[in-house]
Amino acid sequence: MTASRPPQSPDRTAVIMRTALDLAREVGYAKLSIEGIAARAGVGKHTVYRRWPSKGALFLDAMLSALQTELAYTDTGDIVDDLRKQMNAARELVGGPDFGPLYAALVGEAQHDPAIAEALYERWVEPITERTRTRLRAAQEQGQLSTEYDLDVIVALLYGPLYYRFLLIPGNYDAAFIDSVLRAAFAGLKP
Repeated sequence: MTASRPPQSPDRTAVIMRTALDLAREVGYAKLSIEGIAARAGVGKHTVYRRWPSKGALFLDAMLSALQTELAYTDTGDIVDDLRKQMNAARELVGGPDFGPLYAALVGEAQHDPAIAEALYERWVEPITERTRTRLRAAQEQGQLSTEYDLDVIVALLYGPLYYRFLLIPGNYDAAFIDSVLRAAFAGLKP
């Protein structure tokens, strides 16, 4: 007779994810371990491994649960202003001192773990990119944005500099940087 496992507790899962983020803030992602997370959360490491196959998978879920925001767009009728608001919200969220180092570590983990890269793209990057495409498409329909460029090219043109600055240049970038990116991009994107 096989004993059935009790269902996984959502409360325990939340505690483990919160513990993973707290510990990562203290010791950094590189020194984060399943054993350390389990000990701090007051659970066995097998409890953690039943939920997540790796430290990276746990960290991804913890980050995404903590970053529960859609970084949505408003449609005020002014595409540049709407982009500015959304881009600054993204800058403050993933570039700020609370999540910035953790998000950078997650992007770093994705560089050598294809499963993490795919999950990060599917669960975080692509939904935000699709909302961006939708807002840009509306701007094209409203005559605020040239229709001669592919929407994915425009997304890369706008957000590429933010990721470049965030991941490769130490220090925080500010709202003035985003304004400069928008001015430069829209010099060529207006109809």
